[in-house]
Amino acid sequence: MEVSAIELQTLMKRSGARPFRLIDVREEDEFAICKLDWAELIPLSTLAAQAPVRLFDKDRPIVVYCHHGMRSGHAVEMLKQMGYENVYNLTGGIDSWADLIDPSMKRY
Repeated sequence: MEVSAIELQTLMKRSGARPFRLIDVREEDEFAICKLDWAELIPLSTLAAQAPVRLFDKDRPIVVYCHHGMRSGHAVEMLKQMGYENVYNLTGGIDSWADLIDPSMKRY
């Protein structure tokens, strides 16, 4: 399932407890350049090993993103195969966020 940058921004602006986990599946060097508020870094290469430990609540919604949406698309499929049901891919990745929400964000 997909979520747009605009939909994600709306969800992030809601008051109260965070309704979802926000997972960045890029590499550490990419995460150092730019990231979204709340983002937790779990590189795609480590996701299979880290998800059971760090994402223990399989019922809580998870939004996954990467640079353009390809790696996060793979992450969504991987998490679904692991039993996570409420997993969403940020359409267009952080690049789309920079285009539509935060033009001042560093890009690469």
